[in-house]
Amino acid sequence: MIRNPIAFAPYLIALAAVIGGLLSYAGDKEVGISTQPAAIGGDFALVDQTGAPRTAEDYRGQYLLVYFGFTYCPDVCPTTLAVISGALERLGPAGARLTPIFVSVDPARDTPAVLKTYLAGFGPRFVGLTGSDAAIDAIKKEYRVYAVRAPLDGGGYTMTHSNTLYLMGPNGKFITHFDETLGPEKLADALRKYL
Repeated sequence: MIRNPIAFAPYLIALAAVIGGLLSYAGDKEVGISTQPAAIGGDFALVDQTGAPRTAEDYRGQYLLVYFGFTYCPDVCPTTLAVISGALERLGPAGARLTPIFVSVDPARDTPAVLKTYLAGFGPRFVGLTGSDAAIDAIKKEYRVYAVRAPLDGGGYTMTHSNTLYLMGPNGKFITHFDETLGPEKLADALRKYL
């Protein structure tokens, strides 16, 4: 409770001046609204689960559903990949325009051979990508992905990472993102609007 409003008046005047200055600086422009596309995605130089080199250019003309994870993940990654697999089944022929891509954030353990075995359990459509630490760091930066090693009690490590599905357009530009908690049916419905 303000006991002496007169003593508080200089603070109100100063606050009004700051707000007025900000509004005059903004002019006619809308404040806080960006009309530019999100700066997510970009080129990469990785290898797929067959050992073949892959770049972003290899996938031009296709929609991509890109997910970052690791094969030693006990729960979130396999759940997310199962959701993607279920959504692809529900999409039917429309899903042929979409390539699901799993990018490993644990290249030390996720070799092409490991990715090949792991992804086989989710269907033949998945592309697994891995590479050097530097190459993985570069694509993580392009997609604004958070992923760090977290030591486990008793030795070893796990990966703490963000959990987002990125929908990229045929031109390689970011369209939108999804959360795996949508489930297969809702994810399929959401994807169908773009395909």
